[in-house]
This record gives sequence, C-alpha cells and structure tokens, in this order.
Amino acid sequence: MAGPGGAARQVRWAAPLGDVTYGAPVVAAGRVLIGTNRAESSGAERAGVLRCFSTEDGRLLWEAVHSKLADDAEDDSTIGLCSTPCVAGDEVFYVSNRGELVCRDVRDGREIWSLDFRARLGVEVNQASASSPLVLGELVFALTGNAAHPRTGKVRQPQAPSFVAVDRKTGRVVWQDASPGGRILTGQWGSPSHGVVDGVAQILFPGGDGWLYAFAPADGRLLWKFNCKAHEKTSPEGEPETSFSLVAAPVFAGHRVLVAVGEPEAGSGPGALRCIDARGRGDLTATRELWRLGGEDFNDSISTAAVHDGLVYAADAPGYIYCVDLETGRRQWVHDAKANIWGSPLVADGRLWVQTADGDVLQFALGRELRLLIKVPALPDAGHGTPVTAGGVLYLTGQRHLYAVGG
Repeated sequence: MAGPGGAARQVRWAAPLGDVTYGAPVVAAGRVLIGTNRAESSGAERAGVLRCFSTEDGRLLWEAVHSKLADDAEDDSTIGLCSTPCVAGDEVFYVSNRGELVCRDVRDGREIWSLDFRARLGVEVNQASASSPLVLGELVFALTGNAAHPRTGKVRQPQAPSFVAVDRKTGRVVWQDASPGGRILTGQWGSPSHGVVDGVAQILFPGGDGWLYAFAPADGRLLWKFNCKAHEKTSPEGEPETSFSLVAAPVFAGHRVLVAVGEPEAGSGPGALRCIDARGRGDLTATRELWRLGGEDFNDSISTAAVHDGLVYAADAPGYIYCVDLETGRRQWVHDAKANIWGSPLVADGRLWVQTADGDVLQFALGRELRLLIKVPALPDAGHGTPVTAGGVLYLTGQRHLYAVGG
C-alpha cells in the first residue's frame, strides 16, 4: 500500500469497530479515539460506542457505551456515535448518540461529567447527534442537535438552544443560543470553529437554518451572521429550494471563512462553497461575500475544506475534488473521483489525501496543476472517511475496522 511521500507502506494493525462508522479518528497521547456503534452481529443490544485504541498495536484500551434512545426518529438504530471527539489535556469531549455532551478521562475512560441536552435543555434531535466539540480555554462549544421532527418537519422546541458554551471542568452551561429557532430545516449536525480576526476571537456556529453565526467566545455576543443559502431559489411562501444546511465545519484562513453547503444523503443539487470576509459586523450576506462556487462549479457538500499555501482543497458529495485559489475563487483544477465523498480532504506530508465512499484513497500533489500521484485500492470494508496522519502513520476508517498504515 502507498503511504505518505509515496513510499511503500504496510497495514500495521486493524482494530475492530462496529458495523457502521461515520466519525473520524483522533490521535493523542498514544491513543486513537473514534466513535462507532455496537455491531448487530455481536448479539448485544444496539448502542453508540466511543472506542480508545493503543497507537502501538491497535489494542482496545477502553470503550464507553451509550444505549440507543427509544425513539428511532431521534437516535437512528442503524447508526452509532457520529461525533468526532476532541482531546484537550487529559480529557476527551464528545457528543453521544443520545444528545449528551460528555467529558471523560482520556487515560482510562472514566466519566467526569455529562450534560444531557434533551433532559436539561429541552432539545429534540433528528436521527442523530453528531457535533464535534471544540475546547477553547475553559469553555467547550458544541451544537446541541436541536432539530425539526423527522415525521412532521416541524421544530417542536424552537426556544431550545442550538448552540452552547459549557464550563470545561463542571459541564455547567455558561451561555447558549437559539438563533435558528423554528427555521431549522432538518437536523443540526455541524461543528464549531475558532479563529482570531484583527485581534478579535470568534466562535462560528453553523446553524441548521443555513446561516453561519459568529459569536464572542466569552459571552456569546453576536458579531456577525451570513445566510449561506442566499444562492437558492425560494417558493412563493418563502421556503428554500432545498433542505441543505451546514454540516461541514467552517474554516478560518486569515480574515476569510470558508464553508460548504449540503446535507447527508441529499444528493447533488445547488450547493455552494462560500468565502466570507469575517471582518464585518451584523448581517454580512449582501456585503461580505468574497467569492462563491456553485451551480455547475460546485455541488452540495458535507466536507470540511483544507487550506494550504494560498489554495483551497474541497470535495463535494457527488465526488468531485477541487483546487481553488483562496484569494480569487478561481478554480485551478477538478478531479472526478467517480464515487461519493463524505469525508474531508487532508493536507499532510506535502500531499493531498482524499478517501471516497468506495474506500479508495487518492493522493495528489499539492499545487495549481492536477497531478494524481497514487490511487490506493480500497481496504476491506473501507468507506466514508477522513484520512488522519500522526507520528508518520496514516489512519484510515472503514465501516467495521480502523486501519493504521505505515509508521
């Protein structure tokens, strides 16, 4: 198998997961943590599971099991724990399939605290809770997953918070925001981002109404907002053309913010990749868009973009991979992977890595010219995933196994 730099690499180990895995692995302190489910073939009751493996040999160190909710509409029985965990110091933070923000000791998996969004904040989720928490100082930021009910399409708890800032040590809610209110289109499966623009810290909340909100981290004061669905047509009743919202995490690149529009399993449609000037205040929709790819140039996407050396690397759901000039938005090249892409591009070791839904891993040269260096055939059961590198090892996620390659 080909690894970083094009050298021949071998699979070091393969660790068993459940039978459905959508989260990305996180590597820290000699451990690999990843959300999955409990396989139906195990004979045990379905559950969401966070598993922690040794980076050395793939040995299971500990796991945290979260039973499924009774209502399949809130906690789809066919999927597991979708949140990508966040490790800070000796603690790991994640959102469980039950709509809980959980803090555990990364060394032994001991629970330190848990905040139940449903019981404590009145949140109702749609199919799954999937936000990946962000730790900044003494605060943890996460989307609660408040959603429209899948059977009625109505938001039954519009006053419930969609976004929270929580004390890292205690799990106490410091501030909360319910800006999307009753305008949530389906679910809220995005993740927050942090950046500093002109000396001002910003926390970005990708809302389920298709708006991107920027807050002051300490107190939740709204700095600016942007309607990322402004390109869509609307019905006479004012309804948007699609249910696409913001699943991909927004990315800061200096004063610019890049964010893609889409939805899992929605299929191709009028998505967009937007570049926003984050130096403004208030509603920036009409004044601060620097450029946008859409229409025939970009489809719906749930992939987080990667930025390197003045270039943006992005992927859309139908399977096209793009290289775009960060300053102008001009497309430099595009490659058809001929398979859907849900994972995000990775820039590492002077290369661009992308994994397709078929499990193939594509390695490109960085730069303004399209050069596909290697296409690594799919490992057994590999599928949707985001490649991750750490310590010279490439980690690839399959539906049923986590692979460590190289080293």
